[in-house]
Amino acid sequence: METSAKPASRNWFGLVLLGLAVGVSSGLFGIGGGIIILPALVYLLGYKTRIAVGTSLLAVILPSIVGVISYAAESNVNLLMAALLAAGSIFGAPIGSWLLSVLPQRAVQWGFIAFMIIVIVSLFLVVPSRDATVDIDILTGVALVALGLFTGVMSGLLGIGGGVIVVPLLVVLFGESDLVAKGTSLLMVIATGISGTVSNVLRKNVDPAGALTVGLSAAIMTPLGVWTAHALAPAIANIVFAAFLAIVIVRMLVDVLSCPAK
Repeated sequence: METSAKPASRNWFGLVLLGLAVGVSSGLFGIGGGIIILPALVYLLGYKTRIAVGTSLLAVILPSIVGVISYAAESNVNLLMAALLAAGSIFGAPIGSWLLSVLPQRAVQWGFIAFMIIVIVSLFLVVPSRDATVDIDILTGVALVALGLFTGVMSGLLGIGGGVIVVPLLVVLFGESDLVAKGTSLLMVIATGISGTVSNVLRKNVDPAGALTVGLSAAIMTPLGVWTAHALAPAIANIVFAAFLAIVIVRMLVDVLSCPAK
């Protein structure tokens, strides 16, 4: 049976390098970085999955805060949009956790891979406008809560952060600026990270020292990622994000093909 013990000896250099990579990715793509942190902790740094999840959730908070501040400095954060997304995500996460015990994990993973492929294709068809604004009426508000709900469910099912879902769908479905989508996504990640960390701390499923090392290192590099996001033309930013999603798909394919069917 898997324990939740952290490694007997932490690889501090590895944790710092991981944080630096996560910081750039977080700022550039508007993601918390859990999709990078979790497999790195498990496969490279010797963490058990349970404590890696809790450590990842805590680690993403600092770079997300720095990222939100950096995006907000250029008025690229939508507070109401983030609140609606977070509201849906809070309800969706426990649903996803429940579905995890009901649905075949491999089928869910294949479904998410297919979904990501559709998103990648759509990113080549829709080029965001940096001047775009989204008017949030009742219908749009409900749709944003629904997106947050879907994001929460997938987070509970697959242990992924919401940014890889929220950012492209805000651009493709809602016509939002890619910069606002990224800044808003990071604000939602902060709420998700804090809520998830509380329960994990109570269950002692967190390595605070490891999380702080990754988080601080990431926070240092996040502004560079944000600067890069602003420097890239929207069409190029879409291509770069699509390439990142392709890497996410490859990582999930490795998980699917290396684990026995359940």
